[in-house]
Amino acid sequence: MYLKRKIDEFLNEWKNSDARKPLIVKGARQIGKTASIEHFSTRYESFVEINFALENKYRTICEDGYDVQSIIRNISLIDPSKRFIDGHTLILFDEIQDYPEIATSLKAFCIDKRFDVICSGSMLGINYQRIQSNSVGYKTEFDMQSMDFEEFLWAKGYGEDTITDLLDHMLQDKTFNQTTMETFMSLYLDYCLLGGMPAVVRTFIEKGSFEGTLDIQKELLNDYKEDVKKYVEGIDKTRVLNVFNHIPVQLAKENKKFQISKVASGARFKDYWGCIEWLNDAGMINLCYCLHTADLPLQGNYDESKYKIYYRDTGLLIASLDAESQEDLRANRNMNVYKGALYENIAAESLSKQGFGLFYYKREDSTLEQDFFVRTKKSLVPVEIKSTNNRAKSLRTLITSEKYSDITTGIKFTNGNIGYENNIHTFPYFCLFLLKRYLSKVDF
Repeated sequence: MYLKRKIDEFLNEWKNSDARKPLIVKGARQIGKTASIEHFSTRYESFVEINFALENKYRTICEDGYDVQSIIRNISLIDPSKRFIDGHTLILFDEIQDYPEIATSLKAFCIDKRFDVICSGSMLGINYQRIQSNSVGYKTEFDMQSMDFEEFLWAKGYGEDTITDLLDHMLQDKTFNQTTMETFMSLYLDYCLLGGMPAVVRTFIEKGSFEGTLDIQKELLNDYKEDVKKYVEGIDKTRVLNVFNHIPVQLAKENKKFQISKVASGARFKDYWGCIEWLNDAGMINLCYCLHTADLPLQGNYDESKYKIYYRDTGLLIASLDAESQEDLRANRNMNVYKGALYENIAAESLSKQGFGLFYYKREDSTLEQDFFVRTKKSLVPVEIKSTNNRAKSLRTLITSEKYSDITTGIKFTNGNIGYENNIHTFPYFCLFLLKRYLSKVDF
């Protein structure tokens, strides 16, 4: 069962472009990169797939040089059954983090133009500078993440007309009827519990229940930890794992700012920052930085030493929770466990998948704190994720205070229906994946 993904359209556009260059698909492990490329490969008469992590024998294909003819000859010597048809062949070099030398050949493939080439890998971020320097100017890049809520809706059989209708309601500040609210809140809670890993979603769709999904989530979580042991060098293995394992603990606090001092006795920022960067580069976490001031611009206006850390896929956070929380989540669908951390994590994940940077704000001299910020062409927009339907005091302060001249309007996502009051637009959680499209069509 193939799950439709947003990369599908990109791959088709890439193939239809006369100016296409070799493509590098980046992203964490098990998010569906290889499956999507294999699905796309049916558009070609011949598909040559090489996995450098599983097939060590191919790590010598560049020993005679990086020109196309030498590489094709060496691949054919190893496996004579592989066919290279000029103009009708797709070559996939998979898990290239285990053989980054292949990136040096992309210039030759780009100039040669006889074969389409896609490179992929689950840990590209940790050594991408090397790959980048070997292929600069001769490749296209695509950053892929696990499935978002829209892709989950596609998997459940919903089409573009449904997505358009949800967006139209947002743009018109038009409330949803009870059937729509109940249907999509239920779907959204399912998605929150599952996360976006294709193996988990596929099992849920095929079985029509959560049976087996937690086991898959835990297996994926263990795979991520094994990647740390495999790819991190020296003593940093322990430090990286300490940071990764401590994320749920720190998200459970009222103050969700990540504190290095709580990770290990005597832990210092300078010793652990590289470990956090590694996890971020590997596609395992999202970093949300604290703004110096709630003003534009966002870039350059934040403190690198103050941040929150979220799992890149909420399903992995779910899998890391204790047994009691797991039972409460699945039996009672209680997303309020961990003091709203799950709501924040899924929001950070959704914003990241839409291409937003992640920023929050906390004034040192007051209780004012705001979860996230996005921007339009003209203004800064605070975004509140409410685990309850209580009033958003900080959001109102940011809008009404003369101190924050870049802020005129706020957006709040809750368990309730669409509404508008005091320059605050309120939407149900399940509309969060449409925020970027919504902002592109409004004038504030």
